Formats: sequence, structure tokens, C-alpha cells
Amino acid sequence: METLIKSLPDLPILFSFFLTIYLAAHFLVFRNWSPKIRPEAASCLISIFHGTPAVFLATHALFTDPNRGFSSLNTKTEASVLDYSISYFLMDLIHYLIFSPSDILFIGHHLATLFVFVTCRYLVTRGAYAVLMLLILAEVTSACQNAWTLANARRIDVEFAAKVYDFLSLPFYAFYSVVRGILGPYFVYQMGAFFISGVDGGIIPKWIWVSWLFVVVIAISVSILWVTNLWVQLYRERSAKLEKKST
Repeated sequence: METLIKSLPDLPILFSFFLTIYLAAHFLVFRNWSPKIRPEAASCLISIFHGTPAVFLATHALFTDPNRGFSSLNTKTEASVLDYSISYFLMDLIHYLIFSPSDILFIGHHLATLFVFVTCRYLVTRGAYAVLMLLILAEVTSACQNAWTLANARRIDVEFAAKVYDFLSLPFYAFYSVVRGILGPYFVYQMGAFFISGVDGGIIPKWIWVSWLFVVVIAISVSILWVTNLWVQLYRERSAKLEKKST
């Protein structure tokens, strides 16, 4: 409780930061875009301000922690990065609840992610190494993904967006596949092996680390399914183009 009280001033400030960007996206940056795609674009913009900065912030926090480990105490820097991400996911969750309340997949993802971050930050105050490493793996592809998403949203009515979409699709899918399909599962395996071995002496309650692993495994599985569908779609699109050229 003491940790929560001391950190409360940071959360409104960080949340206000993402809220300001979100509102600016709606009323300034994307004001000339169709109302149908403007909310998605606004969500992408706050993701841009979270994803890549979070990768650098988390990397810095981990490298400056000489005692980093799966069950080590969170440092102040690591705690600040967790607050930064909690604020972002809260803002994006509100976005989905307002504009896409039927998108159960993303709403569930954000709720599960917030559970992991909040329990790590405020309940056990340990395990930031594992959580921030997972954050890095999750967000290292975000810059490319957001550019791809924005291009996809406008590719039908803007020729340049269509070119950007075609240019980014293959490298983005490949990059995403390597991170989510190989690096992510490998790190989760290491994380699971550590906690199952019991070498930490149960300093992080079993129900906590089991729930973390459950959430991460589900998230990675959904990500792999998502990118697999994109590969299939890309193959069909490229095949259709080749057929048109040959006729």
C-alpha cells in the first residue's frame, strides 16, 4: 500500500501525457481523416509514443540494475518504466471500451497486460526484469507495426499509403515472426524454468508467477496466430497480382 501511495502522483501525470497525445491525434493530427479510421489512428499515435520509448527506457532500466533477475526487487527506474506502460495501457483500454467495445481480444489483452504490470509494480514489487524483458520483446516491433497499421488504414484511398503498406508488409511480418515466434517463447521458457525450479524460495507467490506465465503464453499464441493469418493474406495478395500480370 505504501508503494502505491508514493507512486500515485506519477500515474496521473503519465496518464495525462497519453491523454493529451490521444486528444491531439483526434482533433489536430488526424482531423481530416475519416471518422471511421480516426480513432484507430489516434490509438496508433499513442502507441508510437509508448512502444519505442518503452524499449529504450526498459533497456536502460535493466542495464543499470546490477542485481537484475527474475525475482529481484524492482528498482526505482524499473518502477517508473512500469508506471509509464501502465498509463499507456489504461489510455488505450479506454479507447477500445469507447470505440471498439466488441473487440474482446484487444480489451482482454490490455486487461491481462495491466494485471501483470500492476501486480509486478504494486503487489509484489519484484520481477521487473522478467516483465520489462517481455515488454521489450513486445514493443520492439511497434514502430514498424504502427507505420504498417496507418498505411493499411489509408491504402485504399491514398496511393502513397498503399506503396508504404506493400513495402513494409514483408519485412514487418518477418521481423514480427522472429520476435514473437522465436525470441519470445525462448525467454518465456527461461522464465518458466526459473520459477518452476523454486530457486527463488517462493519469494514471488506461486499464483502470481503462474498467472504471469499464463497471460504471456496466451498473448504469444494469439500473436503467432495473428501473424500467420497475415502471411496467408500476403501470399494470396501477391498470388493474385501475379495472376493479373500473366493474363
